[in-house]
Amino acid sequence: MTSRNTAHPEPETAGASRRWASAVLPVVGVGVVAAIAWCALVFVAADRGWGRSMPAPQGAMDAFLAHAIGIEGETKHGSLALGVLEEGELVATHFVEADAGALFQVASLGKWLTAWGVLALVEIGKVDLDAPVSSYLTRWQLPPSEFDADGVTVRRLLSHTAGLGDGLGYDGFENVDDLQSLEASLVRAADASPNANPSVRLTSEPGRAWRYSGGGYTTLQLLVEEVSGRSFSEYMTAEVFAPLGMERTTFDGTRARSLGLAAHYDLDGVPAPPRYYTALAATSLHTNLNDLVRFLAAQSPGADAQVLGHELRREAQRPHASQFGADIWGLGAMLLAPNLHGGHVIGHDGRNAPAINSAARLDPATGNGIVVLSTGAPLRATRIASDWVYWQTGNVDALMFAAGMERMFGRMLGGVLVVFVLCALAAVRRLRARKRSSRECAVCT
Repeated sequence: MTSRNTAHPEPETAGASRRWASAVLPVVGVGVVAAIAWCALVFVAADRGWGRSMPAPQGAMDAFLAHAIGIEGETKHGSLALGVLEEGELVATHFVEADAGALFQVASLGKWLTAWGVLALVEIGKVDLDAPVSSYLTRWQLPPSEFDADGVTVRRLLSHTAGLGDGLGYDGFENVDDLQSLEASLVRAADASPNANPSVRLTSEPGRAWRYSGGGYTTLQLLVEEVSGRSFSEYMTAEVFAPLGMERTTFDGTRARSLGLAAHYDLDGVPAPPRYYTALAATSLHTNLNDLVRFLAAQSPGADAQVLGHELRREAQRPHASQFGADIWGLGAMLLAPNLHGGHVIGHDGRNAPAINSAARLDPATGNGIVVLSTGAPLRATRIASDWVYWQTGNVDALMFAAGMERMFGRMLGGVLVVFVLCALAAVRRLRARKRSSRECAVCT
């Protein structure tokens, strides 16, 4: 009896699965690589400003001022005070319904000056940057949490790395009689913006990550009052504004109104006075172009050691917080872009209702800077100041990069969808070709 080997035909389902895998998986791999490469390219292009035109030729002040006026002209209403500095001196201005002395509420830009008030206490030895803020407070304390409150230091509050999770955000009060006490605001801010947690509390490990916290600066406001024995507004006027010659700058909203405010408008061009705030340190500074120029000039090369000594000024300007690998914050000031001297352009912006936007930028290595105070448009000041940074350094301003993130992610998503569609079409074609080849082989057999 003879035996004979018989070849068993491959089940149809197994053959189909193998054809599908050999046709589709390589295309999927190529698609994933292409999608990642596209997203990386879009990110780098946004970060480096590829395809972005320079606002004006280098050194052409008149051309830059014309560019800024063009941005201002896109909004048909609102007030504006703009000043450009070179080597700490005001060299160009532009005004709409304002002048160099007109007071604007500048929102969160005031945090930069608040930081100088806190650092002035460090300068005279009354506050230790690395001491727990709780050691200075008696009127209020952080509520208990799973995290160690001793890690909430003055340095970390100044750099938004203390682990507070409020994200405040204050909308303010229409009437001065509605103001909360400082302690009540820290417990639960009645004027918290809709996207913020109204309570100042510890929600993550101090020092681990950067997270913006208006409540951290309200806590610093309380620290200043407890250590100095004065109201926050009185202390800042005596110890920061007066020494710098900032005679019309105040955190007191009532006093600001008596001095005279620039015309404030909402987004529709309707006159709308600024609001009152309990959280003065975080959002209620009133100042003008002349005084902010003095503040920037005090941080320029060769400036006298007014309020802060040179060493503490340098400490405030060095990186204390980073995000996605980039240095983003000093002590009070944002690190907005690398300058051309191994450091950063520093500054701060502010936005409050109704349609208040302010921005200040300074290159501490040169004393060049810009101040833009605006009402009636949501991002006009930020756009002008950010364009100044690009004009000065060729680097994209961090706030303008952040403002363009929605558009950047849209481009990423659009590119990924195109890659997905192309890969799907390629996979279908490869699968059909494999099936055709399989049928031809079967016929031949």
